[in-house]
Amino acid sequence: MENSWFIKIFYVESWIVVLAFLIDFLIGDPKKYHPVAAIGKLIEIIEKFLRNRKLTGRFGGVLLFFSVTAPIFLFSVLFVHLLSELSQSWYGQFFSSVFVAVAGSLFIALRGLVNEARKVNRLLDEGNLAQARISLKALVGRDTENLPPEKIRIAVIESLSENLSDGVIAPLFYFLIGGFPFLVLYKTVNTLDSMVGYKNERYIKFGWFSAKIDDVFNYIPARITGIFIVLSSFVLLGFSAFKKSLKIMFRDGKKHTSPNSGIPEAAMAGALGVRMGGPNYYGGVPVEKPYIGDDLKTVNSELVNLSIKIVILSSFLFLSTSIILRSIL
Repeated sequence: MENSWFIKIFYVESWIVVLAFLIDFLIGDPKKYHPVAAIGKLIEIIEKFLRNRKLTGRFGGVLLFFSVTAPIFLFSVLFVHLLSELSQSWYGQFFSSVFVAVAGSLFIALRGLVNEARKVNRLLDEGNLAQARISLKALVGRDTENLPPEKIRIAVIESLSENLSDGVIAPLFYFLIGGFPFLVLYKTVNTLDSMVGYKNERYIKFGWFSAKIDDVFNYIPARITGIFIVLSSFVLLGFSAFKKSLKIMFRDGKKHTSPNSGIPEAAMAGALGVRMGGPNYYGGVPVEKPYIGDDLKTVNSELVNLSIKIVILSSFLFLSTSIILRSIL
């Protein structure tokens, strides 16, 4: 009986995951009332509460993490449980499954990622540098006010690579292995890291725990992402690009300050023959970062479009491969 309840909560049919992915890819996210925005608001409220009580060190950061993740995880479990209780007939089960797919699609970000990348690239093609710098802020955390066109395009490709893992592969990975609750848990952890996981004076201690847990959650998905970028480069560009992508992933993947972000970025850099990373400004403060990849090509509009194709193909390849392996196992 207990095992049956556990399966109902933490197992999701493969077709539901595929439907969630396709809903996101074809339709994208709503403009308002997004659940990730609600998670962000909860983080802000709890952070303010803890700071008002002078809990701004590592202990406060641990309290923040569990005060956010625990209720959201329990809510997602309750959400799935109530749906299973309400779906006694076959048509009830079908509509509740579709509802889970729709809800799950809100935590996958392929369409939004691709749209933002295309928007920035299009603005540069039109010569609208000022607006491209503003739009880039939706993709990156660095200062964008003084970036030239090539640096903007490099930032777009970096974001596509990193967010392929955070926004697509990792959510699908946790959706497949732990159902809707694990999908929501992952996105909660990832949102915490994006909001408090900075290495500045305000968050170096307070956000430390959230950043470390996010590193743990992303360890496997980041490496899976790198592998599928390599495979996609072979499909789209041939064996030479495949070899370069694999070589740079192993050579430069560990240079990044993050234990995970460098893997997909290096795989993409190798596939395209470009160099990423290097010094940038964050909040007006210069930050030195290692270079990833070889500076073989000028980063132009065509390379950005090619990186978008690699991201889309990698997503489809990962999902189809996962579904096949899941059915075998």
